[in-house]
Amino acid sequence: MSKVIDFQTDPSRYRHWRVEYDGDVANLFMDVDENGGLFDGYQLKLNSYDLGVDIELADVVQRMRFEHPEVKVVVMQSGKDKVFCAGANIRMLGGASHAHKVNFCKFTNETRNTFEAAEADSGQKYIAAVKGACAGGGYELALACNYIMLTNDSSSSVALPEVPLLAVLPGTGGLTRVTDKRKVRRDRADVFCSIEEGIRGERAKEWRLVDEVVANSKFDDTVKERAREFAGASSKADGLTGIELKPLNRKIGEDGSVTYTLVEVTVDRDSGKATILVKGPEGAAPADAAALQAEGCETYMLRLARELDDAILHLRLNEREIGLVVFTTQGDAELVQAHEKLLLDNADNWLSNEILKYWKRVLKRVDLTSRSMVALVEHGSCYTGMLAEILWAVDRTYMMLDEFEGDNRPMAAITLTDSNFGTYPMSNDLTRLETRFLGEPEAVAALKDKIGEAIEADEADELGLVTYILDDIDWEDEVRIFMEERASFSPDAMTGMEANLRFAGPETMETRIFGRLTAWQNWIFQRPNAVGKDGALQRYGTGQRGEYNMERV
Repeated sequence: MSKVIDFQTDPSRYRHWRVEYDGDVANLFMDVDENGGLFDGYQLKLNSYDLGVDIELADVVQRMRFEHPEVKVVVMQSGKDKVFCAGANIRMLGGASHAHKVNFCKFTNETRNTFEAAEADSGQKYIAAVKGACAGGGYELALACNYIMLTNDSSSSVALPEVPLLAVLPGTGGLTRVTDKRKVRRDRADVFCSIEEGIRGERAKEWRLVDEVVANSKFDDTVKERAREFAGASSKADGLTGIELKPLNRKIGEDGSVTYTLVEVTVDRDSGKATILVKGPEGAAPADAAALQAEGCETYMLRLARELDDAILHLRLNEREIGLVVFTTQGDAELVQAHEKLLLDNADNWLSNEILKYWKRVLKRVDLTSRSMVALVEHGSCYTGMLAEILWAVDRTYMMLDEFEGDNRPMAAITLTDSNFGTYPMSNDLTRLETRFLGEPEAVAALKDKIGEAIEADEADELGLVTYILDDIDWEDEVRIFMEERASFSPDAMTGMEANLRFAGPETMETRIFGRLTAWQNWIFQRPNAVGKDGALQRYGTGQRGEYNMERV
């Protein structure tokens, strides 16, 4: 097996980022170690980045929310002279497999979405303080911030040069945020994305590419002033105390299995299948918000979210030939409800809010995973609240009907909670139930009357909550046939089909980002114009332009 990519890190292991905390303002410095690439064969020059750099950034953003809730403003800036960030490392992209490139782009966009939403979700506003060249993925970092400040000198500019230089798209997140978030005029966006040198100074502000342009001599002081101004205007409470995010308890077996305290992943490479077992809590929910804070990262809802998140990322990047992910749960549904209810009842508490928002992100990670997914509602399962969301995130759901011979577990049931009606929206800003019943909104309204009831198979089928209900005679054969059939289909066709079917309803900036990533970038990254031996990615830096097949397709 190739090198296992580990998504777990901590500040003591950072090689590319550092944070300086100053009360309610945090200064986040990107200072990439040239020799700290995730793989051999390239140097991370000019603050360019690879997946390892972004794994650290994702950890920074997560810890900012849980360990430093006192922070109201984060200033993202460069730790190097004359360059903010040159974007994704070209040598890395040129040498990476197609699957790695696309998964890398997906993870970087998920990370950017996380700090982009930090102001609305957590009261943490991100400022990009841009000095020097800010190009490609570097400008994407800035675009995901809530406010962009650019110094006005001869060397500082913003640019999306991927089209003329590399024959690929600006990460799709960059392209989308320019039009949908920054609302740059179409013709100006066309010019901006067609030039290598980018745009600087007042023109960048005039075109809405940045929010503020400041004279170089006043830039550092103005950034500090703006950070203090934004922190002073924040409605977030003062003096909050965070919790420590301790390392996960995880074991990876030689057979591909991954075991945590609440999640077990079993890998069957022969059949291309991974089964994720999610366990219910062993004990009662904390008594109140103070007890929740005392439990810290060991509290059930947070520990499970962290473990499930890590498991999904592990499968994405390290088990790329696993085409089917099977979700199962086992545990006491009432205990799961009690743990979730504590958070819902204390949603104005900073830690409860952060855990709920983290579950929103984890469930989106499930939605966006390019695998066929199925959920099995077996006897003894605990699909309720946030775990019930999995049933409508996957492509199909199979549920046990009636008693099974020799099975003494409680009857299979699904229990809805208040959270299923708005707490965990999808990328399309609808709930999973609203998306499921897009043509039947009355069905969602009717389901609200079922909150708190244990819904068994016949009723779950009648309400449209599952795909199939199967008795003891049919269960094993029907589930096996489905899994074998799924394994026989082209993974390319499955990725395209599933990405289309999962996001019904209105388009949002987020659905466009990931839809374009799945369709456009997935295709462009396989075209010889970009990745062929004479393509732009391979010839970059040689002084030779890529050779293009000029046929439009």
